[in-house]
Amino acid sequence: MKFDLFYELAVPDFAGRSEHRVYEETLEEIALADTLGFGTAWLTEHHFMPQYGHSSAPDLFLAAAAQRTRRIRLGQGIVPLPYHHPLHVAERAATLDILSGGRLELGIGRGFSPQEYEAFGVRTEDGRALVDEGLEILLKAFTEPGPIHFQGRHFRFADVAVRPRPLQQPHPPLWMAAVSPESFELAARLGLGVLAGPFKPWFMIKEDIRRYRAAYARHHGAHPARAPRVGMTLGIFCLADGKAARAIARTNITWFYRELLRLTAPVLSRLQNGYEYYRRFGALAPLLKGGVNLPLLERLGMVVAGDPDHCRTRLKAYAEAGVDHLLCAVGAGASPTDQNREALTLLSKQVLPAFSPCAS
Repeated sequence: MKFDLFYELAVPDFAGRSEHRVYEETLEEIALADTLGFGTAWLTEHHFMPQYGHSSAPDLFLAAAAQRTRRIRLGQGIVPLPYHHPLHVAERAATLDILSGGRLELGIGRGFSPQEYEAFGVRTEDGRALVDEGLEILLKAFTEPGPIHFQGRHFRFADVAVRPRPLQQPHPPLWMAAVSPESFELAARLGLGVLAGPFKPWFMIKEDIRRYRAAYARHHGAHPARAPRVGMTLGIFCLADGKAARAIARTNITWFYRELLRLTAPVLSRLQNGYEYYRRFGALAPLLKGGVNLPLLERLGMVVAGDPDHCRTRLKAYAEAGVDHLLCAVGAGASPTDQNREALTLLSKQVLPAFSPCAS
């Protein structure tokens, strides 16, 4: 299991940090993680979400990170395709891949905010079709050597030569944000990695992983050219003093999940489009009603907080269930950077080695 980082570029009022400071300190944390052995730094894309997510142009941020790092991979997790023309996405992704020396990981998905859909003039009911057409265009732009053509319901063009081309060939690794069972099935059929969480309890994601891997084998055989890949976001805080780690998580990571669930609850409660899956799980009721606290988040497998021994023990369950990339929301954007840097260093020295291929 690889350990990645996950950022929303949160700017909570209670933390007392400006946007400029959050951006600079996050870039410094990623530069530190580059030296500590973390795999990928993932940034989301959100719009119009004050405090919770100020990452509205993640490719620009990652281009800055590319110039401060040498090894760590850089992930867009995810580009909400319904908000963007796929030709623009292809051009910008290829540019970032070149600037980073071939380190881009590209995630795509539908997005979940009705406000974003409305502001960008997109109907929510068109979301899945826009993703389907957008992904097809992306693959054409990345892989076909000459001008490309497309005639679909939402996009139509002919003789378009998309430049630049990505440095990674045939294209950067592709991932899909997956919430509903249908999304996991689609990602498996297309040979894409899946990005799960962070607002689903672990018992649901564990079942999703099982279904995804079974579907992947069904579509691609026992020895596929590209192996299935599962990424999962997890709130995590690790300090030598486990009680101190939990105290920080109780304030900062709990704030993150309360904000996240406040934003996503309307979507989940309406059970629109592919989210009907949630109807079957009464365990989500306390989350949707706002009853979020650290013990509940830990019980649902959404947060790990404590000393290195506690973290190693808890994280083994995710590795054993097939999580390939653990996207660590260290401090979840609300903790001071000195605490985050301490947690990153401790994770690198005392937790990551237990999950390396050569670990006994």
